[in-house]
Amino acid sequence: MILPLVLMAFIGKINVHMIIKLPIVRAAVLYYHSSTMAIQAVLFDLGETLFNYGEVDVNAYFLQGARLTYDYLRQLAGSNDKFPSFKKYHRRHIASIKWRYFWSNVKNREFDCMALLHKGAWNMGLSLEQEQLERLAWLWYQPLGESATLEADLACHLRKLSDMSLKLAIISNTFLPSSVLDQHLERFDLLRFFPVRTYSSDTFFRKPDRRIYQITLERLGVSADAAVMVGDKLREDVRGPARLGIKTVFKRGCNNKRKRVPLNVSVIDNIAELPALIRNWQK
Repeated sequence: MILPLVLMAFIGKINVHMIIKLPIVRAAVLYYHSSTMAIQAVLFDLGETLFNYGEVDVNAYFLQGARLTYDYLRQLAGSNDKFPSFKKYHRRHIASIKWRYFWSNVKNREFDCMALLHKGAWNMGLSLEQEQLERLAWLWYQPLGESATLEADLACHLRKLSDMSLKLAIISNTFLPSSVLDQHLERFDLLRFFPVRTYSSDTFFRKPDRRIYQITLERLGVSADAAVMVGDKLREDVRGPARLGIKTVFKRGCNNKRKRVPLNVSVIDNIAELPALIRNWQK
């Protein structure tokens, strides 16, 4: 059935995009692509892959985070005369973070969030210890973090992958310090599944820079062709790792429903589908 369709596409009788959307064609290509796979490790993106934030109102969450951090710093400052008004504090920080985030995307290098927090506190007459800086970072993240949800029985599905002798890791683009995201994973009782976690805030390399994937593979002790990357972004979680020979799985979500996915990439709606998908590859 497939060969006649291909010939018809070749002579222009059928649009090629119509063909690749056919379930039988996609299944055949995926079978060919995965028939020799020997997966040893699964690399996960974090946001919209493990944590589901949905449609995010950035300004609203930033305002809430600014209020929490302002109150915390105000408490530490006591009667400090340098302390600004909340309006000035909020305006200064949102401009600073947006500017650094813009340049981190241009240069594909993560900015140093902790240095930024330290400098901001110093300008307000405060010298913070590491623990206080980490607390400050958590308060910035807390409103967004509290909005995060997990798919049903996520821990059970991750346990199934572990029971298949697969090594699990996280690769995430984030300017937040690792302590913040590790704390959030621990609160959801997921940290135990991921002994290897590579955050761009630690490496300063952002996906799709090949070095952030290579660092993770080295930590896991597996080769690129023995790993699969699962994520919701085509550039960072599909094209980037594919250049190294890492297999890829695209996770559908509320923010990427209309994305056109390459024919040789498997698509899932939930992590629950992943164990069976990998078992089929391993047969």
